[in-house]
Amino acid sequence: MKRIWLILFALLFTVSVFAQEEAEDEADDGTVKYVGVTGCKKCHKTTKQGEQFRIWEESAHAKAFETLKGAEAQKIAKEKGLTVAAHEAPECLKCHITEFNVDDAMLSARFDKQMGVQCESCHGAGSMYKKKTVMKDRAKAIEAGMKDISVKAGTAEKQCVTCHNSESPTFKEFNFDEMWKKIAHPVPAG
Repeated sequence: MKRIWLILFALLFTVSVFAQEEAEDEADDGTVKYVGVTGCKKCHKTTKQGEQFRIWEESAHAKAFETLKGAEAQKIAKEKGLTVAAHEAPECLKCHITEFNVDDAMLSARFDKQMGVQCESCHGAGSMYKKKTVMKDRAKAIEAGMKDISVKAGTAEKQCVTCHNSESPTFKEFNFDEMWKKIAHPVPAG
């Protein structure tokens, strides 16, 4: 009998933790919040969703912040005359983490800037569109704040070149079509 009570308690505790996380992502005043990659992972790690989380996790975007801690980044920061380490410099962080300049009030409690260039860098703050009932309808998701990123319309490339441009000290010619193949993460048809 004790075992059943322990299992029941553990189950209720788990449910309450997830409910609390959901509530933290949604501001009472309707303020849009960044939920972070962990908020996206729940649904976007499945085969049905094209293993989108895995694609991101294996990408350079996921490691963008960590690269700033390396010797090469520190050397570049010094050469550029920066007075702080690369992983603390606004000049570097603006492209190596998601939404560097947003007010912390727009970040959910579990948002971790050190996770690099996350989903919301391209797709926008997710608190209002992350629910499955919204996400299953692209038009509803866009209406709820998801950025309409499209290769055909050119919005994807426009988003990419906000960082992949000649302002970057490590910039090499940016071939959008070639780079897109490395990060494309469409939902499989059917």
